[in-house]
Amino acid sequence: MPTKTQKAQLFPDEAFDFYEGLIADNSKTYWLAHKDIYDRSVRAPMVELLEGLAPKFDTDELTVFRPYRDVRFSKDKSPYKTNQGGVLEVEPSMGYYVEVNAAGVVVAAGFWSRDRAQTARYRDAVDSDLSGPELVAVTAKLEKAGFRVGGHQVKTRPRGVAADHPRLDLMRREYVTAGREFAPNEVTADTIEKAWRKLTPLVDWARHHCPPELGEA
Repeated sequence: MPTKTQKAQLFPDEAFDFYEGLIADNSKTYWLAHKDIYDRSVRAPMVELLEGLAPKFDTDELTVFRPYRDVRFSKDKSPYKTNQGGVLEVEPSMGYYVEVNAAGVVVAAGFWSRDRAQTARYRDAVDSDLSGPELVAVTAKLEKAGFRVGGHQVKTRPRGVAADHPRLDLMRREYVTAGREFAPNEVTADTIEKAWRKLTPLVDWARHHCPPELGEA
């Protein structure tokens, strides 16, 4: 039992045990035999978390992802995802993410480019000597706090971008995110909220400089 000064662990230990078992036996038989654990210890805490934090981040757009894999075009026919993700969107494809898996909990935020036009807006903002250094400062602070900056990168550099561009790493990206992993016993609802607060400057930068559509910020 947690003490008065401790917060309850967000996802109980059996949630992580559930995913360890699913990795070993990704079958309908295993899923049906353990679905009560999934419902009780994975999905229910995820829904409660997102519903509780949505008002604090000024959004009612929350999604708990389906546990089933889309195997139509995949050689891997394993029917179930080995993680459970959830997201709070503040703009389409822009906002805060959380995931539980066998190893622990992933907390992230940023934006995921919807089209080439949005990627172009993002790179224009990175290229700018006004907004570009701002993003450098935001990502540097996040890295110092233990977050890892991500986002799909082209192999070399976008066409027309100089090899000595001062922000080449960011220019190579099609979008930008940041996240970190927590051990199971480190994670409470407060842990997620505090991590998302630290990530808010990244989300705000993206909302201002590369919204999904021009004029939407």
